[in-house]
Amino acid sequence: MGCPIRERHRHGVDLGAIEKTSPANFAQAQAINDAADRLMAPENVRKDFLAKANLVTALNKAVKPDPTAVEFGARCGCLAAIADRIRNRIDPPDISHVMRGLEELLDESIASQPFTITDLPTPEYGRIDLSKINFEVLKKRFEKKRPSNTDVERLRAAVRAQLERMVRLNRTRADYLEKFQELIDSYNAGSRNIEEIFRDLLALSQVLTEEQTRHVREHLSEEELTIFDILTRPGPKLTTEERAEVKKVARRLLERVKSSLVLGWRQRVTARARVKIEIEDALDAGLPRAYSKEIYQAKCEAVFDHVYESYVGEGQSVYSEAA
Repeated sequence: MGCPIRERHRHGVDLGAIEKTSPANFAQAQAINDAADRLMAPENVRKDFLAKANLVTALNKAVKPDPTAVEFGARCGCLAAIADRIRNRIDPPDISHVMRGLEELLDESIASQPFTITDLPTPEYGRIDLSKINFEVLKKRFEKKRPSNTDVERLRAAVRAQLERMVRLNRTRADYLEKFQELIDSYNAGSRNIEEIFRDLLALSQVLTEEQTRHVREHLSEEELTIFDILTRPGPKLTTEERAEVKKVARRLLERVKSSLVLGWRQRVTARARVKIEIEDALDAGLPRAYSKEIYQAKCEAVFDHVYESYVGEGQSVYSEAA
């Protein structure tokens, strides 16, 4: 990128012009916003700029009160302002307020109101829920408007946050996280332009929306669906009747296991053994013939690993935290 003190036009950012822009009517603030958007993505550009902006700030502090610091004061301040704007857009990692802004943007009941993806409300932290987003409306909005780097970054952050929550509840969804990372890696490598990555993230978001509500279509709770997925992914191949049997097994198994969990059960050998026996007995009694001895043993281990990772005991679990 070169030295950011002297640099003026890399990535379409003219630092001198920003410094000369009048602060009246927020014109300078808008110029800083525009510069931050241009330097927001791809990730390698953002990281490179932030690293060099940090270096400039450190060097400027080191030479004070030398007159040289005064000479470059405006430039250092401009760089710091752009860097701060970028950081404010990507931090903190809890970006549920971004989703709230997206939800308001896409709420068809207020579609007549002028509202853009960057007009976000004051941060309010809560659960992120992609299922409440109308992606068809979002897609139509951006058919007329080219998405900015900031739009991509905010959608990327929202999708990642939702994906991490979904995988924490059900690790069989890890392939979605891998697909997401492939998209981001290809964008950072220059294989996708800004319109393509935005479109692909929207498509993935719609898939995730359907996945979020799949437990309803399967007539299972989120917890029961996780057990069911462990028992059916990647196999064995089941008939419709056998799938219905496995759903019953998932419900009964979860009831039996949860009744066996006490606080600190993972640290006690006898408590862990009891949970393993409950899992083995429930699966042995209910799984259809499609499960061979080898598959049965593998599923017992997989279910126990899931319970060990997800349930603390006495009603505490990743599911109670997500509620």
